[in-house]
Amino acid sequence: MEKNYYRSTIDETLKDLQSSAAGLSEEEATKRLTTYGKNELEAEKHEPAWKLLVAQFNNILIYILVLSAIISMFLGKTVEPIAILVIVVLAGITGFVQEFQAGKAIDSLKKMASPTARVKRDGKDREINSVELVPGDVIILASGDKIPADARLLSAQMIKVDEAALTGESLSVQKHTNAIEGTNTPLGDRKNSVYMGTAVILGRAEAVVTSTGMSTEFGKIANMLNTTESRKTPLQMELDKLGKQLGIFSIVLATIVSFFAYMKGSPLDEVFVWGVALAVAIIPEALPAVVTITLALGVKRMVKRRALIRKLPAVETLGATNIICSDKTGTLTQDEMTIKKILSDNKVFDLTGVGYKPEGDFLFENNKINLEEFPDLIKSLSYGSLCNDTLLNNKDGEWDVLGDPTEGAIVVAAEKAGIGVEKYKEEHKRLHEIPFSSETKRMTTVNQFGEDKIAISKGAPEVIISSCNRILVGGNEVELTPAIKEGLLKEAHTFGENALRGIAIAYKNLGASDNFEGVEEGLVFMTIVAMIDPPRESVKAAIITCATAGIKPIMITGDHKVTAVAIAKELGIMKDGIAISGPEIEELSDEEFSKVVDTAEVYARISPAHKMKIVEALINKGNVVAMTGDGVNDAPSLKRADIGVAMGITGTDVSKEAADMILTDDNFASIVSAVEEGRSIFENIRKYLVYLLSGNMGTVLGLIAALLAGYAAPLMAVHILFINFVMDGILAITLGIEPPEQGIMSRSPRTSTEGILNKESIAYISSVGVWIGFVCFAMLVWYSGEIPDPMASKATPYAMSIFYAALIMSRIFNVFATRSIRDSFFKYGVVGNNALLIGVAFTLVLSFLTINWNIMNSIFSTTALSGTDWMYVSIAGLSVLVYSELHKLVMKAISKRASGA
Repeated sequence: MEKNYYRSTIDETLKDLQSSAAGLSEEEATKRLTTYGKNELEAEKHEPAWKLLVAQFNNILIYILVLSAIISMFLGKTVEPIAILVIVVLAGITGFVQEFQAGKAIDSLKKMASPTARVKRDGKDREINSVELVPGDVIILASGDKIPADARLLSAQMIKVDEAALTGESLSVQKHTNAIEGTNTPLGDRKNSVYMGTAVILGRAEAVVTSTGMSTEFGKIANMLNTTESRKTPLQMELDKLGKQLGIFSIVLATIVSFFAYMKGSPLDEVFVWGVALAVAIIPEALPAVVTITLALGVKRMVKRRALIRKLPAVETLGATNIICSDKTGTLTQDEMTIKKILSDNKVFDLTGVGYKPEGDFLFENNKINLEEFPDLIKSLSYGSLCNDTLLNNKDGEWDVLGDPTEGAIVVAAEKAGIGVEKYKEEHKRLHEIPFSSETKRMTTVNQFGEDKIAISKGAPEVIISSCNRILVGGNEVELTPAIKEGLLKEAHTFGENALRGIAIAYKNLGASDNFEGVEEGLVFMTIVAMIDPPRESVKAAIITCATAGIKPIMITGDHKVTAVAIAKELGIMKDGIAISGPEIEELSDEEFSKVVDTAEVYARISPAHKMKIVEALINKGNVVAMTGDGVNDAPSLKRADIGVAMGITGTDVSKEAADMILTDDNFASIVSAVEEGRSIFENIRKYLVYLLSGNMGTVLGLIAALLAGYAAPLMAVHILFINFVMDGILAITLGIEPPEQGIMSRSPRTSTEGILNKESIAYISSVGVWIGFVCFAMLVWYSGEIPDPMASKATPYAMSIFYAALIMSRIFNVFATRSIRDSFFKYGVVGNNALLIGVAFTLVLSFLTINWNIMNSIFSTTALSGTDWMYVSIAGLSVLVYSELHKLVMKAISKRASGA
């Protein structure tokens, strides 16, 4: 069982690790390196590149296509088999490239580890490669260092550590050396320990290494990444299933129809080629290409909307997503501490503006104030800027702070008050300092004010208030009575309930004395500044849109529950649900947790293992889950979720490599745009299949009707393959770039059990497919004008031309009808998709040439049609559009009745 060293004293830790404050000897360190192994993260063993490439072609649809191409080539065909093989190879290479990019998350994780470490060996300080660290080594840490291993602190001087990448907490953590009581203490609360990959931002410390390599908290995340399998997207699974079904169906149907043709007297070799052509026509061999092109074009559009897709198939998953698990810091919030309220002079002032940009107004009772009329407020912020080690920085118009974000918020507020902090600090030099510690929860400085020296103390409100005996009111120092103290503490508590972190500031005039003892007692209370990491401006609207689209947002954060709940309520995430903390999850069995996961809207103080548990539970409930995040701690759950969404600006390399999508502006609202694109892309792929299968069904039914009626086959293999090229290739692909349908974000996400061919699309395929077949057969009968010859093995060129032209025109009008499977053609018309218009024009020209150009007549066994003939076949084709309109009206009426509307 893993040892929880944070619960042990320093002496107990050193004894258990068989070490000392002087560190290990070189001899002992060498022995332990053999026992524990190198302090590095193990990469997952990936499949060889050639295996990944071969795996792309392990698909029954691919098998049938390749076999058809080989047979066609063997029988003297060249164009069709080459086209099929090119499509197959391109689709396989695309899949290979995507999978080959996987697994880089561990490499990125390695980059976050420190390359070197300062360590005590044989009682002397030295620098070694961090991979040589072993449990028991004593390491030396200073400001700016990246921590090379998990360790228990032995000494700490003002040390603050940025643990955001590991725990998700926005604020740096003040560390100490005392043992911590309690079990299952979250990582963010283990303040006597430091962890690999985090960084020291202030102070110095010495620590004894407790875990290295894969045993560290980073190592545990790496192990989860290694053992976590990414699920196939709903589209991938559906297309695999559909490909197998269509492959088997095409072979069976082609065999049956070929048998009829053979019984009509067609030669066996011609029947075989004809059967292969028919099978190829039924199989959507362009499907991999159409899917790839549709996704690629969608990705291009999404980049403009600040969403970068790393894995193409994940695009459509957004359309099925019904839950978004979002980190708080930097995703829902701006990751910039901002003072919102100030308690001064017995008044509560509001301060506008967000982030570190020093622009904003001071308000009292919602009215802008003249700061000159409130000298106590100016004095409070001025003194707060002196008891402060953080600088405000402006680089190319981008404002940031160098130092602690909490102190930075005070500096920004002072600048908003027009104090001019940098110059003010020069005028009032710091003479003495008592640094902040987690034990005292305060920082105190002594600054020069002319002949006088003034002590300024800032820290936790309860600590500062207890040290005061007076309060500054109206420029006067008056007695701080117990009743006033109670009121101040109550106000601080109210701030906390509203997710505001309160910092109190007090002072003491020391006169000309150089005696700095007792400077933290007998203070004059000045102010409580209350700050927050503010929500992003666009997030509220995005969450409203999510609700409209049937998507449930869930906050998952490393912050405290009170803060998380307050932010969630402000954003509209938390409504009727509950909030659960990490320690509370630990107390629940898997069965108990499964019962509450549906009602939870906020998770606080969460570890990486908790995130995985949450995502797993939601997925097991049948949800399609998107997980957003930016830290190392998010990586395993980003990989496990149906779609992982990483932050492009604040996100670590680890989170980006594990994710399917990266938001280039770190804006939660961009997810809404990505969802719209995802839904549109899925709908476009569905439209392609509906258009293709309804047309293919019409082709096959028309042929079967002709053969059953005694007519010779009205189509040859070359006709079928040509139609397959222009209809299933050129026109179908243009449907893949249809813009999003109106109102697509007001629909509920499709369920995980809903196939790409749902009841609505199957009804369209069946109904319109029958009509296309009927129209083509009717034209054949009308134009034949005679009783079919049962002995004829081949139809006349004229009959073939009519059937062939009617089929082409029917499928051209059908492509306009399928721009929307549910809405009327007149809602979209023929505009809005220029590629479709170009494709239709190109198809018409090619088709006309195959019929009316005498050079092509011998190849296609056709004869030129007159203008009247073309008019009639065009009217026949137009009837398909009219019929589809009637079909949509009937389906809407049935749907309306079923819903009880």
